[in-house]
Amino acid sequence: MYMYAIVEILGQQFKVEQGQKLFVHRMNEAERGSSLEFDKVLLIDNDGKVTVGAPTVAGAKVTAEVVSHLRGDKVLVFHKKRRKGYRKLNGHRQDFTELSIKEIIG
Repeated sequence: MYMYAIVEILGQQFKVEQGQKLFVHRMNEAERGSSLEFDKVLLIDNDGKVTVGAPTVAGAKVTAEVVSHLRGDKVLVFHKKRRKGYRKLNGHRQDFTELSIKEIIG
């Protein structure tokens, strides 16, 4: 049986399946090993039977477990204006929380 859901986590939408690992922006309040529930489920596909929420599916939720907190790779942001001598280099590392999707209820 193939089941997936579109869920909103911290303002971003993700397509999740059971057993999937997912990287979301850092959730500072979530501790390692703790269980989380997300109830902003926008769509559920249960083996071809699609349920679309308006705006969310009533009674549906996704449970996940916090695996770890980590930092992403460094991204270099380089600005330059030609012939003006203007150069600016900026680096950024995003903080992530790794989630493991336990089950989709809906």
